Amino acid sequence: MAVGVPENEVFAAADAVLARGERPTVQRVRLELGRGSPARVGGLLDQWWARLAGRLSGETRLPALPAEVSQAFVAVWQQAIHLAQGVAEQVLTEQRQVLIEERERVAAVEDQARQDAALFRQQAAEALAGRQAAELRLADLEMLLSQRQTQIEDLQQQRESLLYERREAQQHNHSLQEDLQALRLKAEQERIAQESYVRGVEDRAHREVDRAREEGKAMSTQLKEVGRHVEQLQRRLESTQNELSQSRQLAAAQQARAETLGQQLTQVRKAPSAKRTSTRKPKPKSNP
Repeated sequence: MAVGVPENEVFAAADAVLARGERPTVQRVRLELGRGSPARVGGLLDQWWARLAGRLSGETRLPALPAEVSQAFVAVWQQAIHLAQGVAEQVLTEQRQVLIEERERVAAVEDQARQDAALFRQQAAEALAGRQAAELRLADLEMLLSQRQTQIEDLQQQRESLLYERREAQQHNHSLQEDLQALRLKAEQERIAQESYVRGVEDRAHREVDRAREEGKAMSTQLKEVGRHVEQLQRRLESTQNELSQSRQLAAAQQARAETLGQQLTQVRKAPSAKRTSTRKPKPKSNP
């Protein structure tokens, strides 16, 4: 709770206003202070006026002064007291007016507060109903949020699964690309090797064909030569066969002659032996 402006500052401000030759009022004191509520300043200003008479009467108890100075000082103080009393009455009147205005303002504030309270109660009832509706809506939203969260988690799991499958597919695709590249390279190498082999085979085939043609030509020539040689051999064979036949016939004839001669020779050889046997006497046979 705020205390307000200090009492000594209000008193000092009132003294400053009075020292300028002006009547200390609530407005002037507040202007001198630069702050303070009218009620606070007015209450402390009443205390200042009440103490002012005592302060003035206390000033009469001064050291001994010349009579004329003392009388003049007392006259001035009495005049100041009279002026201060008039000012105090005016200040009290102003304070009463301020209090009346404050009461009216407080009454207006209280009335406005009552109206505001009624409006607040109505608004509170509406707010309570709105709060209950909001709580129901919040519960529905929380349930929906929970469902959405579950769906989001499922979708995240599906997303992670799809991402994993995608990575696997990318890796498999990369591996397939590498295998395909290797197969293409191998196929290209094999194609080049096959083309080289085919060219070699074709070249060899052409050479073989050329050589076969040449050999065929040579073979044809050789066959012709062999044919002629075979014909010559055939003629020689026929001639030899004829000669062999004649030789066989001659040999047979000679064999026949030889056999005849052999028989004749045998007969010739047998003839003298028979003659020797007939001329020789036979030996007598011994008895056993």
